[in-house]
Amino acid sequence: MSGRARLTLCAAAATLTASGTLLLLVSPTTWIFQAAFLLAVQTGVGALTRRVPLPRPLTVAAQALVTLMLLTLIFARHQAVAGIVPGPETFQHFSELLQAGTDDVGRYSIPAPLSDGIRLMLIGGVLVIGLAVDALAVTYRSAAPAGLPLLALYSVAAGLYGGGGAAWPCFLLAACGYLMLLLAEGRDRLSQWGRVFGGGAARASGPDRADGTVATVRTGWLIGAVTLSVAVVVPFVLPFGGGLLDGAGRGVGNGTGGGGKISTVNPLVSLRDSLNVDEDRTVLTYRTNSTQTQDLYLRIVSLDDFDGTAWKPAQRHIVDVPRKLPEPVGLSGQVKRATIQTSIAAADWYAQDWLPMPYPASKVDISGSWRYEPVGRTLVGDHGQNTRGVRYQVTSLMLKPTAQELASAPEPSPAMKREYTKVPESLPAVVAKTAREVTAGSANHYEQAVRLQDYFAVSGGFRYNTQVEAGSGSTAIANFLRDKEGFCVHFSFAMASMARTLGIPARVAVGFTPGTPQANGSMSVGLRDAHAWPELYFEGVGWTRFEPTPSRGTVPSYTQTNTPGNDVSAAPKPTLSTSAAPSAGPSAGGSCSALQRRLEACPSQSSAAVAAPQGDDWFWSTSFWITLAALLILVLALLPMLWRMRVRAVRLGGHGRTAADVAAYTLGAWLEVTDTAWDYGIAPEKSQTPRRTAERIAGVGRLDAGAAAAVHQLAAAVEQVLYAPRPQPVAGLANDARHVVEAFRTSASRPARLRALLAPRSAVRVIWGLSAPGRP
Repeated sequence: MSGRARLTLCAAAATLTASGTLLLLVSPTTWIFQAAFLLAVQTGVGALTRRVPLPRPLTVAAQALVTLMLLTLIFARHQAVAGIVPGPETFQHFSELLQAGTDDVGRYSIPAPLSDGIRLMLIGGVLVIGLAVDALAVTYRSAAPAGLPLLALYSVAAGLYGGGGAAWPCFLLAACGYLMLLLAEGRDRLSQWGRVFGGGAARASGPDRADGTVATVRTGWLIGAVTLSVAVVVPFVLPFGGGLLDGAGRGVGNGTGGGGKISTVNPLVSLRDSLNVDEDRTVLTYRTNSTQTQDLYLRIVSLDDFDGTAWKPAQRHIVDVPRKLPEPVGLSGQVKRATIQTSIAAADWYAQDWLPMPYPASKVDISGSWRYEPVGRTLVGDHGQNTRGVRYQVTSLMLKPTAQELASAPEPSPAMKREYTKVPESLPAVVAKTAREVTAGSANHYEQAVRLQDYFAVSGGFRYNTQVEAGSGSTAIANFLRDKEGFCVHFSFAMASMARTLGIPARVAVGFTPGTPQANGSMSVGLRDAHAWPELYFEGVGWTRFEPTPSRGTVPSYTQTNTPGNDVSAAPKPTLSTSAAPSAGPSAGGSCSALQRRLEACPSQSSAAVAAPQGDDWFWSTSFWITLAALLILVLALLPMLWRMRVRAVRLGGHGRTAADVAAYTLGAWLEVTDTAWDYGIAPEKSQTPRRTAERIAGVGRLDAGAAAAVHQLAAAVEQVLYAPRPQPVAGLANDARHVVEAFRTSASRPARLRALLAPRSAVRVIWGLSAPGRP
């Protein structure tokens, strides 16, 4: 096997090895086999184009084109021409998949389900990294910079693992792949050097040479092993925290945590105690520009992990707080909304790791060390940060879905249902049985949800009592359904669990009800306003609040069928008005008038709704970006030509009169001739003397007598500069070089002239200069 073939295989193997760091991020891991096959095809295309041979930029372009066509065939064949040729619809579909994949990454904990979006991100990312590694290490023969793409794979995996126990296997996998690549390149270079010199006399070719090569490679492996050991061990002895194997990390909240993950206590531990305090101490005060404060719940955290014993927050990854929070998952532009501003001040004694905010928040202005958890859209204190005495401003959305929108919501994605409809086997059968009985005759998930809410708040005979123990164990919900007495934790847990048994994605939110209006126009939130409520997911609306707890909070207007503007009869399915269940009136007296005012105000606030993008705007925006991309591609394609023209002008331009200037000018003119020959297919041979090189250029290039004489005159001038004690300047070297350049241009075929102009082989000196600044 040739050295280049060995290097090609090692580049692909290094990429695949480093890709192993991503295996634990998703389940199942079958994507790696698809990525390996496509990587093999991409590598094979590179090997074939290098054997033609094509110019190096064209080799990379061919690999990129084949990669794009393969991704199109797998992920967007229905949007492509002939199932494989990408078009505008293909790129739009790729964009949608990547956006969905980004949402899924933020939504699920590790291991995330293998959705189409995540699969495109993984396979596409591996192929992009593989292309970069192959181009740098094999096409441009510079393996050292190829470590940067491999480092990117390691960084992604280690960052998502949160620096825990899986971080050091990621490092070892990526590092071993990189060492494999470096050793392959070193062995290839070593094979081109000729004899290997050991500690004694020079050894001739044959078995002794092979032994020397093996010894050198063994030394390379030893150096690599020592380097890896140092990289792993040194963080333990340095006075800095957060080493590679630091399992404790720097946690979030008051505990040690786990680096980039939330590690705090369950917020339900103190909720019952807060509801039963003798003195209702003020926790928060806030001012808002919204007139519908009855719906302004201050949400702290969501509980989405149900193990049959209790609901608790799933372990989620956190990131820096973005300047603007992303759009809520599942929310479409058709749902009416209003943007509200809220200024909140926490009491000096109130220390909570999570930040109470209206949901869904779109922007948070706060000082201190806070991090953002994208799935629950919450802010959590970092390194001991809490809410004690903090003041902050929140921009949030007041969503106004209608009963029709909820009733006609399509089924959620399989990944969403898989994550948020899971119920443990230990859940008593009476929970699912009661859910089916209560919702019998419902035509859609919205009807089921409203009937569950009505069952707990109105028709089921349940009583609100904060003195009841929260309970634990798999029978806690069954006991609550039997005794029909409890507080918000019981109601929210039971409704969310029953919704999951019906196939409705559900979770529990914890926070505060809106509080009490004050004479100065502000709102005061006390300990007794602590609350828990279920959130159910409807595609097109997102996570939606329900209120099953009687005499607590307010019943959402979209669950009331007797309010104007919320006519469920317009929905494509039967409505609750035809069912045997009672209609859902407000659980707190006096709230109807406020809800009535809110609904009547909806039409006047329609300007706050987010409209779908207009067709003309999309066309011009798409045209602009396509044009910009085309111009960028054109400029990149012309860069080698522009660089070559600039270098020629500098080499053959004016020069100084000193001996050093004359020597540099002579060598520059000679380098211009050898690079021109290289551009036309005569690769330089550094082992040859200038005179022998001149003979080779004149013979292989089939130069006429005048051009051949010019080459020999340049070679003589170079030898004088290199070897003469006092070299004398030679006149007309620039003209001689231009004569040779013109001779090559006139004698070459048109394809050869175009290649030398647009894709000059000598442009590789740019890569050499970046990877090894001292290289000529």
